[in-house]
Amino acid sequence: MTEPLITCPKCQTEIKLTESLAAPIIESARREYEQRLAQKDADIAKRETSLREREKELAQAIKTIDDQVTEKLRQERAKIVAEESKKAKLALATDLEQKRKELADLQGVLKQRDEKLAEAQKAQAELIRKQRELDDAKREFDLTVEKRIQEGLATVREQAHKEAEEQLKFKVLEKEQTITSMQKQIEELKRKAEQGSQQLQGEVQELELEALLSTKFPHDIIEPVPKGEYGGDVLHRVIGPLGQSCGTILWESKRTKSWSDGWLVKLREDQRAAKAEIAVIVSQTLPKGVETFELIDGVWVTHPRAAIPVAVTLRHTLIEVASARQATEGQQTKMEMVYQYLTGPRFRQRVQAIVEAFSSMQEDLDKEKKAIMKQWAKREEQIERVMQSTVGMYGDLQGIAGKTLQEIEGLELRALEPPDLKDK
Repeated sequence: MTEPLITCPKCQTEIKLTESLAAPIIESARREYEQRLAQKDADIAKRETSLREREKELAQAIKTIDDQVTEKLRQERAKIVAEESKKAKLALATDLEQKRKELADLQGVLKQRDEKLAEAQKAQAELIRKQRELDDAKREFDLTVEKRIQEGLATVREQAHKEAEEQLKFKVLEKEQTITSMQKQIEELKRKAEQGSQQLQGEVQELELEALLSTKFPHDIIEPVPKGEYGGDVLHRVIGPLGQSCGTILWESKRTKSWSDGWLVKLREDQRAAKAEIAVIVSQTLPKGVETFELIDGVWVTHPRAAIPVAVTLRHTLIEVASARQATEGQQTKMEMVYQYLTGPRFRQRVQAIVEAFSSMQEDLDKEKKAIMKQWAKREEQIERVMQSTVGMYGDLQGIAGKTLQEIEGLELRALEPPDLKDK
């Protein structure tokens, strides 16, 4: 460890500050510090003694002031109590005098009321006597009126019963008419909403089908069917390799959640009107048991993903049939033409149209028969409810009026009579 150095102020010589040289200096500094510390302790002790003496004097002064204040409060309290007691006695005497006067006035008023009460009791007795006489006269009058009312009550009841039945019948008919009208409006609104949504989806699929056919068969004639004509969506006129017309395919596009067999009947009618050889329905929802495409009742039904392969196959078939027909052209006699017509699709379509018309008429007849039977059952149930309500109302009135309400023919319960008494 390096020892500290000190420099002589005169000769500037550095001298090592060893323990022997530093000891007197340290001892001197320590003694000086202890003296200063002792002096400070003595000063603090003097100050504490002075503070204690001051606290004692202050406590004595506070005690003296508290005693003086207590004595002053006691004197003031005694003075206030004496004054308030004097005021209370004066007020009590005044109140007692006032109460005596009021009591005398009340006694006088009570005496006057007793006199008036006696007069009122006398007048009330007279009034009760007159009221009793009036009640007797009124009862006599009510008895007379009741007898007269009882004489004409049967006619009035019968008339009221008829009017009630008529009013109830009209109300029931009005409610039924209102309910029927509201149901028709609701069904019409639902049909319009569904028709609008389905129509938009169908138009999108129709445009897509038209674009696919135009792209796949650029030489054929793809014509969108105008709204209101034929009923189909696209008319596909097949053009052969030599530019000859080979036939027509009528396409119908459907995009609904459920399949309907009525589409087949309608498309066959549209096919006959358009004089098309083949009719095809492209539908997102296929009949039960059909996965991709199928020939159902003379109409091809296919899913949109198989529409183009079906179109290629049908188009090829039409071209081959047209080629074969052209090769035998001019060799057919009238008998052959008749035979061809009878075995061809047009004759089958005509006969099928007649059969379908008869089937539709039979279905309509069955539906009308079921609707009429349903309406009869509904009317019978309504009449039964009206009769039950009328009988219940009559029973309620009879329970209130008792035997004074006359029996209505058809509603009374007759006891069964013995056969011998019945014969006699």
